[in-house]
Amino acid sequence: MDNQHLRRGYFYAALTVAVWSGFILVSRLGGKSPLTAWDVTALRFGTAALILLPVWLWRRPRLNFSWRMVILAVTGGCGYGVLVYAGFKLTSAAHGAVLLPGMLPFLVALMAWLVLGERPSPQRWLGLVGIAAGIACLATDSFGSSVGDWRGDLLILASSLSWAIYTVLVRRWQVAPWDATLGVGLVSAALYLPVYVLWLPHNLAAASLSTIALQAAYQGVLAVIVAMMLFMRAVAILGPTKVGTLMALIPAIAGTAAAPLLGEPLSPWLMAGLVLVSLGAWVGSQTRFFVRRNAVCPT
Repeated sequence: MDNQHLRRGYFYAALTVAVWSGFILVSRLGGKSPLTAWDVTALRFGTAALILLPVWLWRRPRLNFSWRMVILAVTGGCGYGVLVYAGFKLTSAAHGAVLLPGMLPFLVALMAWLVLGERPSPQRWLGLVGIAAGIACLATDSFGSSVGDWRGDLLILASSLSWAIYTVLVRRWQVAPWDATLGVGLVSAALYLPVYVLWLPHNLAAASLSTIALQAAYQGVLAVIVAMMLFMRAVAILGPTKVGTLMALIPAIAGTAAAPLLGEPLSPWLMAGLVLVSLGAWVGSQTRFFVRRNAVCPT
């Protein structure tokens, strides 16, 4: 892999980190609003479908709406959305930052080992140790406070596992970034929206227009379309475990930004976590990536 191609992968990953850091803050704002998790999920995929469906009808790209795409839609689409938004109704942004992207490197590494046969090298383990120490600092800070609910924490952890499974399956099945974005967005909307309209509770009328617009634009456009494309391109170039390691930068970024934006305290534990997670992510993403076992796809 040439340096220019590698730099492009890092560029896509950096933009993904920025969007996902904002995702935690915006999702927590949605959780504090009158909107239910069902409402935010509907806004996410309803808005995405309004954009993706005309593109699909106009360009007529060939998509394979198979059982594999349904699995991807459930793990990385509507299933992930319901879990994460329900979690943010109950727990804080700091908790979400620890458990959602913070646990992702470990969960992706585990799934990549089980599904792809990619065994982390000693250098990767060293990076994960640094990330673990940083996550422990962040957890000490956030779980030592009265903000948050263990039920929300479990939901956020489940959403992180769901995304890890999705990430590795995309790599295993070699789904192109645009196919993943278009297919998952449309299939998720087709699966979820009829259920939402017919059977799930609604509370859109209780929320302000600005709240609805913010959630629709960020969740439906930036999170589903822009971030998905960036993330999939980064995975295609760098590989799922390496990208998952870089995602460990998000807890420190989101946790720090939550202090001025959401009124969450910026403590020494949080600052220590920022340094350790960032250092671990950098070490884990350098030079040698994996000791391969039964390699099944290119890096």
